[in-house]
Amino acid sequence: MTMYTEIRVPTPAGELYVRDHPGEGPAFVMLHGFPDNLGIFDKLAPLVEESGRRAVAFDFLGFGDSDKPGTGYSFEQQVADVLAVADALHLDRIIPVGHDAGGAVAVNFALAYPERTAEVALLNCFYGSSPSLRFPELILFFATPGLAALSQHFLRTRARYAEIVEFQRAKFREVLESEEQIDYDEFLAPLIDENFTRQGAGPAFAQMTAQLFAEVAREDQKMPELEKLDIFFRVIWGAKDPYLTPAVAGDISKHLLNATTTVLPSAGHWPQIDRPHEVARALLAHADSR
Repeated sequence: MTMYTEIRVPTPAGELYVRDHPGEGPAFVMLHGFPDNLGIFDKLAPLVEESGRRAVAFDFLGFGDSDKPGTGYSFEQQVADVLAVADALHLDRIIPVGHDAGGAVAVNFALAYPERTAEVALLNCFYGSSPSLRFPELILFFATPGLAALSQHFLRTRARYAEIVEFQRAKFREVLESEEQIDYDEFLAPLIDENFTRQGAGPAFAQMTAQLFAEVAREDQKMPELEKLDIFFRVIWGAKDPYLTPAVAGDISKHLLNATTTVLPSAGHWPQIDRPHEVARALLAHADSR
């Protein structure tokens, strides 16, 4: 039975909504991407807690139940959010668990605060440009500067936005087996809808995607630093991701000094939803067993 505590952590731009699952050792701090929120870890965090390890999940500013200042969203701001949570919970060292764009934040946190980082876990994410990197069409639509006026129009018009979201959902869904499709329909799709309708994540989503290409370019500049970073990485990947394929995991791993890679054949872009027990085992496996 999960026993998390809900807290709100102040930052200069607003409060973060945090769920703290009790446990020992460096906490696994779970970082969502966009257009998600902490709900994508609802199946994984309790499994980490049941193992006796501490798990923390939170909504970045602008997403989920965290405050929405309306402006100032950035990858740098998200690294600051991670630090604010770690400081508020008195976590000397953490294990950032980054999914999708949260993976970039996890790596950037480790580069900025190596003394606060015990390990890093990456789930179907991106970091830097690579021959295999391909973003979903919805993300590209909002990330392309020349389409900013059009994409903002779609974001403000619910029916038009719903149409392109449905197109993107079909792309992620069609590669999954029937069991995973049910999870997608019953768990993930309502979570994302809630994030935009009731929780108002649209502005944060638009601002973050608009910075995507610039962020990837910044990551390319950090690769020499990353290649020297002596921190253990767990790369955990759903093989049925039609965009961030296992080849992307391989491209990222080439830049990591000390890493293991676990590929889950039946999982898609959200392996922590499709195969939470397998992801938990990969997270919790002792590094010496690699």
